[in-house]
Amino acid sequence: MAGKLNPGAGASAALADFAVRARWEDLSSDVRREAVRSLINFFATALAGCRDPALLAAGAVFDDFRAGAACTVIGRERSTDMRHAAALNAMSGNVFDFDDTHIPTIIHPSAPVAPAILALAQTRKVAGRELLTAFAVGVEVACRLGNAVSPGHYERGWHITSTCGVFGAAAAAGRLLGLDARRMLWALGAASAQSSGLVETLGSMAKSIGVGNASANGLLSALLAARGFEGPAAPIEGPRGFLRVMGDGGGAQALAEGLGESWQLMHNTYKPYPCGVVLNPVIEACLALHREEGVRIGEVLRVELTGHPLLRQRTDRPRPASGREAQVSAHHAVAVALETGRAGLDEFSDASVARLAVQPPGFELVFRDDSAYGVESAGVRLQLRSGAVLEHRVAVARGSLGTPLSDADLARKLHELCAWGGSGCDAGPLLDALLSLDGSDDAGALMPLAAGRE
Repeated sequence: MAGKLNPGAGASAALADFAVRARWEDLSSDVRREAVRSLINFFATALAGCRDPALLAAGAVFDDFRAGAACTVIGRERSTDMRHAAALNAMSGNVFDFDDTHIPTIIHPSAPVAPAILALAQTRKVAGRELLTAFAVGVEVACRLGNAVSPGHYERGWHITSTCGVFGAAAAAGRLLGLDARRMLWALGAASAQSSGLVETLGSMAKSIGVGNASANGLLSALLAARGFEGPAAPIEGPRGFLRVMGDGGGAQALAEGLGESWQLMHNTYKPYPCGVVLNPVIEACLALHREEGVRIGEVLRVELTGHPLLRQRTDRPRPASGREAQVSAHHAVAVALETGRAGLDEFSDASVARLAVQPPGFELVFRDDSAYGVESAGVRLQLRSGAVLEHRVAVARGSLGTPLSDADLARKLHELCAWGGSGCDAGPLLDALLSLDGSDDAGALMPLAAGRE
């Protein structure tokens, strides 16, 4: 990294200094590759979600506040202004819970960070390497903050993707705007005033508001700072700052350790299924039982799921009423995987939920917490009505750090989700532009490739 961080700086100043000083040359080839993979996954999920009813409703409302048409709305023909493009594209990327996941915190970092800088890149000429560096910086800031407040932050009901994502979006956008360290600190301060989002909204359209606001308000924070809009000196570690108000008060020192040397992007993963990441090993186990044993949900009397406590905390939803609720329901994930042998977007739709709404008589699903399990592992034990017992354990689920999706998997995901979303976008040229982004002198030029045809 150009220069050295001030060892005596507080956490807020250290993050601001890092965001300003980081350079493309500081990113290893692995980090650069992961930044591109994250963006490919982001566009895949955004092109799937771009015409979801939540996005259509939000887009109709935002049209009343439209302040220009410089920026692409992914999957749509009509463009809009920077702030609303950032919000809509963030919402599209996260609406199906098919986006990336930072494993230590379960933050979905690309949805809040990428749309802010992609919108900004359509209003000024930004080189591809600079956009990728800004993206890596934004993810770093969001995920380091998430590390600092976990696990208590989420357990108290804060939706960590939104609450930490706004800081990442501010840092990434501030970097593209060329903010100095003082103004970057102001941007983080403005972001702290807009950090919000509740776990209670998961399974509803309201979740998308938090994610969209994180991106749009992070962008706004950077734009305000660029115009001299001041902020507090210690928005993160101050006596009434982010860490104390929304965390357990600690973690400030760890925030700056290894900044610019170890990168949180290396802990980012990409999902094979459109649901909460803790369900990946459960689904994989149930698909194996369907395939190898021929079992169907109607044959099952009792299901026992053994896994990390987060599995129960995030997915104990016995009777989901919609596809959105099904994204965070172990009960639906087990039922649909056993019954159909599939776990794609169609299997987490309202129609799929309705088909599986009636549970067999006496059916029971129970969780067994075991902290020895990581979020990438789970055990499924089925007691059949015949009296037989079937078990399957997944130690390292596909899509985890240990068994990541390959580059070919991500390319396939982009093509498949683009087609599924019905936007009319051609995924081929978009993928080519993303793969060659580090050599582009105009990163914003890739956005029209993600536009749709009405």
